[in-house]
Amino acid sequence: MDNRNGGVWDGGLFFAGLPAVVRTGVRQTLYPVALAALLLIFWAPMSLAGLPWMDDGGERPTLAPMLQRVTPAVVNISTKSRVRIRQNPLFNDPFFRRFFDLPNLPNLPQQQERQALGSGVIVDAKKGYILTNNHVIANADEITVTLKDKRQFEAKVVGKDPAADLAVVRIDADDLTQLDMADSSTLQVGDFVVAIGNPFGLTQTVTSGIISALGRSGLGIEGYENFIQTDASINPGNSGGALVDLNGKLVGINTAILGPSGGNVGIGFAIPSNMARAIMAQLIEYGEVRRGQLGVMVQDVTPDLAKAFGIKQRHGAVIAQVVKGSAAAKAGLKVGDVVIAINGKPVKGSADLRNAVGLMRVGTKVRLEVIRNGKTRIVHTRIAEPKRTKAEAAGLTKRLSGAVLGAIEPGHPLAGKVEGVEVIEVEPGSPAARAGLRKGDIIVSVNRTPVKSVEDVRKAAKAGKGGILLNIQRGNGALFLVIK
Repeated sequence: MDNRNGGVWDGGLFFAGLPAVVRTGVRQTLYPVALAALLLIFWAPMSLAGLPWMDDGGERPTLAPMLQRVTPAVVNISTKSRVRIRQNPLFNDPFFRRFFDLPNLPNLPQQQERQALGSGVIVDAKKGYILTNNHVIANADEITVTLKDKRQFEAKVVGKDPAADLAVVRIDADDLTQLDMADSSTLQVGDFVVAIGNPFGLTQTVTSGIISALGRSGLGIEGYENFIQTDASINPGNSGGALVDLNGKLVGINTAILGPSGGNVGIGFAIPSNMARAIMAQLIEYGEVRRGQLGVMVQDVTPDLAKAFGIKQRHGAVIAQVVKGSAAAKAGLKVGDVVIAINGKPVKGSADLRNAVGLMRVGTKVRLEVIRNGKTRIVHTRIAEPKRTKAEAAGLTKRLSGAVLGAIEPGHPLAGKVEGVEVIEVEPGSPAARAGLRKGDIIVSVNRTPVKSVEDVRKAAKAGKGGILLNIQRGNGALFLVIK
């Protein structure tokens, strides 16, 4: 009996759950009423297998027994970071300081402390590993983990992956409770889920709902997106918390919300447990995710493209470009090939292929099923080490000193969407930082000349007279910067 077919969730309680399931089961039979009554007596207990448990008095459905087991594994994470304060240039003027009787410059505050709150999930009780979002602990100088029993521990970063917004931190503690991970590939839209975290600093908050959609991508939130969408209430502070099924197993890491005011409107997103598990393994082993490259640019199959290519296939990823000398080129992949499966798993669109490759380590064998000229063929290759060139911007032009430039990383949210040069690092207080450059910016053009490599930046900057005009792509927006 499918216990997903009955009942309504509201405010964390399951109303009419038992009667609805039972009535559904009865309506699905054609037996006489008497026999149906007997079946009800014997089948009703079995129909509760995946539903909220009855309390001791048998009077109301409840999730309490499951939550008592699960909530100790969800922790509060608070961070402190120190940011440099940008001062008015007048403070550097000795006459100005003497005139206004200001203290000496070294005594002026140079940094400001910032605090942030989030959540995390204990995934290894013996070793003290906690899984959370990268944005929860990014740039933190101090990380404090508070357990349900109020114990507090200083945490150390084991590894982080900004592209997928996941991080692993570690605490040295005994008597921890961990959450086991479920197989997120078995999830279905309509499955009941529970979100646990610390929204707005309200520790150990539990909300419930269903899975609203699966495989959400193209949102521009992260570099690698394959989100679970849920209407379980998720708010600021829930980031890094647990999304669990009714068996108390971890199905996702709560990550983002979609709402006009930054609060919950019933659209929340979580990173699937399978994706989190694969990334976590590399973070623990290497401290980072060692992503490789296939060497292709792809786009979704559309009805118009399918018609143009003369194929009946209505899903897949069309190869729009093959990088010269890449693993894809060596394997014989060609522009116009339609990838419909990778290692036996269907590819519904470009996001599926990108996510699959992004989770593979360098050297991993890849079996691609592609359609070429209307015929299906199998192509074997391996994930290759990414070719990446970096350069200190100071060697290109002193006006950009303090920045490190390079090719766009595979995990960058704009990878494959724009052409340009990525700002990989920016030293605080450097000329590049003062000019307004930020880590992750994509330099699209220099002095109105499009750039695709570090060498292009050097040539365009050298050719310009006076200042440098940069066209920057930043997230979903764009801007110009003038550097004198």
